[in-house]
Amino acid sequence: MTTQPPALLVAGHGTRDTAGAEAFRSFVRELGRRHPELPVAGGFIELSPPPLGEAVAELVEQGVRRFAAVPLMLVSAGHAKGDIPAALTREKERHPGISYTYGRPLGPHPALLNVLERRLDEALGGDGDRADVTVLLVGRGSTDPDANAEVHKAARLLWEGRGYAGVETAFVSLAAPDVPSGLDRCVRLGARRVVVLPYFLFTGILPDRVRRQTEDWAAAHPEVDVRSADVIGPEPELLDLVWERYEEAVRGDLRMNCDSCVYRIALPGFEDKVGLPQQPHFHPDDDGHHHGHGHGHAHAHAH
Repeated sequence: MTTQPPALLVAGHGTRDTAGAEAFRSFVRELGRRHPELPVAGGFIELSPPPLGEAVAELVEQGVRRFAAVPLMLVSAGHAKGDIPAALTREKERHPGISYTYGRPLGPHPALLNVLERRLDEALGGDGDRADVTVLLVGRGSTDPDANAEVHKAARLLWEGRGYAGVETAFVSLAAPDVPSGLDRCVRLGARRVVVLPYFLFTGILPDRVRRQTEDWAAAHPEVDVRSADVIGPEPELLDLVWERYEEAVRGDLRMNCDSCVYRIALPGFEDKVGLPQQPHFHPDDDGHHHGHGHGHAHAHAH
């Protein structure tokens, strides 16, 4: 008798943007169509339905006892490091007998860098030489310095070997520099053509904010050619990468970056986070909740 492979649980951040939330749900449905051999479900940590607990319950109702959870997130910040593992621990208490393995966040994977390059080409429309183009990669921004450093790592990897004049970094919330400051920096470095590239998987309130701030800055600086690129989106490369992360988790080939994890290592100004207990997020749509917010994540509700 063949053993049923573990189910796939996709964990999303959540967004107040209905189109962004539906993009996630549609992506999970497509994963299910691609992999009819196993149950696939997805849920959010906060802000939008369905909550992660509901997705786990859906799998359990199908008879699932083992699953691999993959965070649909580009960087390993508080959600991937703390909130999701804490939520999964809670689900083990709710559903005795289930077991799970936990996969890695998605970026900065070469396949996603290729999609980012494609988004830049689309924004440029074949107009001119890459050597004249400075890219401003804009991440979500976090109170976790390791997560912000991951965006800088993605920027460096995007720059390597692709011929752009430079790839600078900015953040849309919680971290400096913000988008206008990032654009100012590009100009101080001599940029005359800039493409602002959102480091986001799907559309949403924050990517919309990036585009709006870019347009406002461009209107005030008509001497600079500024363009906005699109988000990564539900590309085949993203579907393949989630499956790769699933297979890693099933094999136990887990390589989360703990070398500069703020919960393990005392980083300057963040010493109080070392060893901090992790609590799951309160999700308003999760009927079983009787928990408060986890550590320091009230900011997420201000997005």
